[in-house]
Amino acid sequence: MRGRLPVLSPVHVALVALAVAVGLAVTTWWVVRDDPGPAVEPVSAEPLAPLVEPSAPGSRSPSDEVSPAGAAAPVGSTTTVTVDVTGKVRRPGIVVLDQGARVTDALSAAGGAKRGVDLSTLNLARVLVDGEQIVVGARSTGAAPAPAPAAGGDAAGAPAAPVNLNLAGQAELESLPGVGPVTAQAILAWRDQQGGFTSVDELLEVDGIGEKTLARLAPHVTV
Repeated sequence: MRGRLPVLSPVHVALVALAVAVGLAVTTWWVVRDDPGPAVEPVSAEPLAPLVEPSAPGSRSPSDEVSPAGAAAPVGSTTTVTVDVTGKVRRPGIVVLDQGARVTDALSAAGGAKRGVDLSTLNLARVLVDGEQIVVGARSTGAAPAPAPAAGGDAAGAPAAPVNLNLAGQAELESLPGVGPVTAQAILAWRDQQGGFTSVDELLEVDGIGEKTLARLAPHVTV
């Protein structure tokens, strides 16, 4: 029958669709190529920050340093000392002074010592200790040390061992109780004249020796 359209097979339909797609793609490419599109502004590159060089082992970076102004004071530290000044001063009582102050500073803070007070018992140059007491004008209570016994003798000054009247010299004789240089020379002179002592009682024949002196010498001499 004339006028009827030919029937297309699936292959023909696919070819027609492909041709249409290619035509659309070509048309779109021409349109896009002719359109310059929005202008793109160049972006300026910012300079990069300098790299931080690694610190050498054992060195400290500036951030590690602590400012002295921001450093905390040691716990329990004090910058003052408190002392009690008593005794013969014009204004006795508690005084507060800077750390490192000396006894003379505490004395001045208490108004000074009264007239005529002896300050020789105080060390005015000594550094103060917090909490101490300073007594001004106190007398020294230390007892005088007992005298040491004479060398070679007992507490009474007599020799530890009996002195031989026939062998003793001037110094040994003077170590005897009641015998001085004159008496010692008299004993030596008598011994030289008489040839020696035969008994202790012969000391009574020496000038300057009587019964009392002999009684003191007898326990400490021999012949």
